[in-house]
Amino acid sequence: MNETKYMNPYLAGFLLGLLLIVTIFITGRGLGASGAIKSVVVASVNSTLPEHANTQKFYAEYNTEHKGEPLKNWLVFELVGVIIGAFISGLISDRLSLKFEHSPKIRGTTRFVAAILGGILFGFGSQLGRGCTSGAALSGMAVLSTGGIITMMAIFGGAYLFAYFFRKLWI
Repeated sequence: MNETKYMNPYLAGFLLGLLLIVTIFITGRGLGASGAIKSVVVASVNSTLPEHANTQKFYAEYNTEHKGEPLKNWLVFELVGVIIGAFISGLISDRLSLKFEHSPKIRGTTRFVAAILGGILFGFGSQLGRGCTSGAALSGMAVLSTGGIITMMAIFGGAYLFAYFFRKLWI
C-alpha cells in the first residue's frame, strides 16, 4: 500500500502563522480569498458592462479604492499563488490526479452538485459576512478580534452540527 505523505500539521500551522504575521506587517491586513474573487468579479463587470459598473455605487467605490485596476489587487496574486502552490504540492507529494472522489452511497453527480452548491453558498455567505474564513476567522483571531473568535467558533460549531446530518452522504 502506497502511503500518502503530508506536511507535518504543526509545521504547516507554524508556517501559516509566520506568513500571516508577515502579511499583516507588510500590508496592514491579513490573508483572505474572497477579496480576490471580488476583484475578479468587478474586473469582469467593468469589461463587459462598463455603463452598469459606472452607475452602481459598489463598483464605483471599489474602482476608486483600487484606482480602476481591480486585478492589480495583491489578493488576486495571493489567490493565484495559492492555486500554483497547491498544484506544486500535489505534484511533489504524488497526489495530483483528476479523479472525482465520492462515497459509494451516493452518485458522482450528487457529490458534484453538492460541491457546486456548497461553493456558491459559501461564496455568497462570505460576502454577507464581509470576508471568508481565512479573512474573518484566521486573520481576525491573529489580531485578537472578538469578531474573529466568534467567527471561528461559529465555523467549527456549524461544521460539527451539520456534519451529523450530512455524514451519511460520505460514510
